[in-house]
Amino acid sequence: MTTFYSLLKHFHLTTIVITATLFVVRGVWMMVDSPRLQARWVRIVPHVNDTLLLASGLGLAFMLGQYPLVNGWLTAKFFALILYIVLGTVALKRGSTKRTRIAAWIAALLVLGYIVTVAITRNPFPFVG
Repeated sequence: MTTFYSLLKHFHLTTIVITATLFVVRGVWMMVDSPRLQARWVRIVPHVNDTLLLASGLGLAFMLGQYPLVNGWLTAKFFALILYIVLGTVALKRGSTKRTRIAAWIAALLVLGYIVTVAITRNPFPFVG
């Protein structure tokens, strides 16, 4: 692999860690009704990081010649990503009750774990035989 590929992959992995960390922290703040959740940087930084995460992921897929809706494992990640985004939105903004938001947050974390596992194994069914 090229040096650019290695740099892009490490950048992608870094943005994944940042995304996961910020999501966990924001979820904890949501549960304790922290005013920090309303800070300007908290409303901006995660979106910027997630945009960089998506762009780097698309760049890696292009470099590998593997595409969502063509390769099974990337298709699984694609649809899981959509589910993660929906659950994350319910967890941090749209959930009508705290109980709903906490359940969506936990579900989003499970989906994120699935996405990471699929990425590592390149298998859309990583928990099956």
